[in-house]
Amino acid sequence: MGFVFEHQVRFHETDGAGVVYFANGLVMCHIAYEASLAAAGLNIGDIFQAQTRAYPIIHASMDYRRPLRCGDRVAIHLNPTRLNDSTFEIHYQVMLGEILAAQAITRHVCIETTGRHRCALPTAMERWLMSWIDQPTAAGEE
Repeated sequence: MGFVFEHQVRFHETDGAGVVYFANGLVMCHIAYEASLAAAGLNIGDIFQAQTRAYPIIHASMDYRRPLRCGDRVAIHLNPTRLNDSTFEIHYQVMLGEILAAQAITRHVCIETTGRHRCALPTAMERWLMSWIDQPTAAGEE
């Protein structure tokens, strides 16, 4: 199940060949991640200001199956999974209609910002992880 985010590919996200520039695929996935946090009731400003905790990406990968072009409307399906007390992974599927256009993974670790050491995920992030297990929803941008 998970969270679904609707996105229309913009011209500035494409390269000279007219398809999504490879790095912008991960940008689109990160936008879906931010939307899922907000939809779960978390304050994304607080999360990304990293006053006490931060969630850096320690691994990212993306596989492209079909080209995405300016004007394409995609649905980004996001499924987070807790790996241990301080680490979570997000699996993304970028769907062009019924066609799987791309897949991505980002792995994040929770660290305390003063010493930059791993720490347990706070309650708010645990709630976010649980939000998308049984309750699919949709959000998007115009």
